Amino acid sequence: MRLAHFFASGGLLVGTIFFALSLTPSLIPREGVTQGVISGAALAAGYGVGVFVTWLWRFLELPSLSDRARTRLRWVVSGACLLLAVGFLWRAAHWQNSVRALMGMEEAPGVRPMVIALVAALVFLVLLVIAKLFRRLFYFLAGRLQNRVPRRIAGLLALCGAFVLFWAVFNKLLIREALHQVDGIYQRLDASEAPDLPAPTGKLDPGGPDSLIRWQDMGHQGRRYLSLRPRADDIAEVTGDARDPIRVYVGLNAADTPAQRAKLALDELKRVGGFERSYLILITPTGTGWVDPGAINSVEYLLGGDVASVAAQYSYLPSPIALLTQDAYGREIARAAFEEVYRYWRQLPHSSRPKLYLFGLSLGALNSDRSFDFYDIIDDPFHGALWVGPPFRSDTWRMVTAERDQGSPAWLPEFRGGAVVRFGNHFEGYNRGDAHWGHFRIAYLQHGSDPIVFFDPNAAYREPDWMKGTRARDVSPDLHWYPIVTMLQLAMDMHAGLAPMGYGHSYAPQDYVRAWHQLLALPDWDKTKIEQLNKHLLKWNPR
Repeated sequence: MRLAHFFASGGLLVGTIFFALSLTPSLIPREGVTQGVISGAALAAGYGVGVFVTWLWRFLELPSLSDRARTRLRWVVSGACLLLAVGFLWRAAHWQNSVRALMGMEEAPGVRPMVIALVAALVFLVLLVIAKLFRRLFYFLAGRLQNRVPRRIAGLLALCGAFVLFWAVFNKLLIREALHQVDGIYQRLDASEAPDLPAPTGKLDPGGPDSLIRWQDMGHQGRRYLSLRPRADDIAEVTGDARDPIRVYVGLNAADTPAQRAKLALDELKRVGGFERSYLILITPTGTGWVDPGAINSVEYLLGGDVASVAAQYSYLPSPIALLTQDAYGREIARAAFEEVYRYWRQLPHSSRPKLYLFGLSLGALNSDRSFDFYDIIDDPFHGALWVGPPFRSDTWRMVTAERDQGSPAWLPEFRGGAVVRFGNHFEGYNRGDAHWGHFRIAYLQHGSDPIVFFDPNAAYREPDWMKGTRARDVSPDLHWYPIVTMLQLAMDMHAGLAPMGYGHSYAPQDYVRAWHQLLALPDWDKTKIEQLNKHLLKWNPR
């Protein structure tokens, strides 16, 4: 009986409804433990809503049940909750397999209802204990203050004090320590040198004996980016004639400040002849410093190697963590690199300077977008940008999507007839729009099932536009909007979801080929030749 009084009937009812709804599909498939975490968080959120509604009912002094009726209600609610949870757990495997089928994945043997239930119960109990500790602290502070100030003021001060104390403990003991451990792990990974990636020996090679940047200062991702690249012979297998593409990378340890790293990137790019190529791509990496090989390999093949690219690292942490801890720092290096490269590029003769494009994936797309202001380039614009999987916080993306042409879906918008900005995904895009795609072009590549793009905190209380009307082909028709629950599902999709190449936040080489081909307007590549390139990129292994 004491255990029964530990839980509130209203909280259990609403919590179980949230738990059940959390088992329905979201954007990408989920495994048992991940699903359990989502369901446990949803159960806790629903429990909190139910407890609040019960408190509000009593606060408003509305009619209440007798003790006997309340006891009966507990049994009815408990039975209903059990039946609801079991029924939705039984359907969970079918829902997850429906999402997997959309993405060409094999059916999972089962979503393991017992694993989901146990993990969800553990998460729920942990959150419930934390909430009850907060409540006890609140009552303790309120009791101490009521002897000194009026009762309602004491309650307000106690609430603020409890929040401050809990945040101080949570921030200092948990968040900071966790970030410290994660930072140490990724710092060691960034400093590690793979034995199969020896330092280059050519005089014009970045990281070589005459380079302005030491090989050991490139970082783990930088060394992979420079080493595992196609050579002229590789590209010539598809194009028939090619050059060695130029790549420049400045690691986080190459200089102390973003401005110094940006200047180093420019100097190294000039030293290796990057401005003598027909195309120049300024890359903003992801949080770890990673540059997607499918993105840069595809454009190097399409251009026959007549291209130079340059990237400057700003972090070695995964993008979600870097977004939370080093957001301003990422913008700082992206802007410094753009200003250095663009300032030098615009001084070159128009007839001989390379065509300049920006590229960014995920957090790199966000920071690339923030690296310049349009009024800075309006008199001499660069040629365009390819931004892939832009996070929902990306300023230009949010504006364009919100102000899209009437009738176009939020997951593949048309904006002002496609004169400047166009969108594409795994299936279609870039040819939509009545206007001519002008000399300055922005291309977005985004899968309809990418939670990094389509997560929205407002989904807690409002149905997102991309869920209305016709869905993207890789989004389940069984995905429905539920208050709070959908937001929790999308948040977990960003961090722990599984999606094959070409879906979710995993972009395939053929996606990049289509995007670069349209953005650069390359007439020499017909459909047959592009299919040949796609097959080559899938098989090509630099090792």
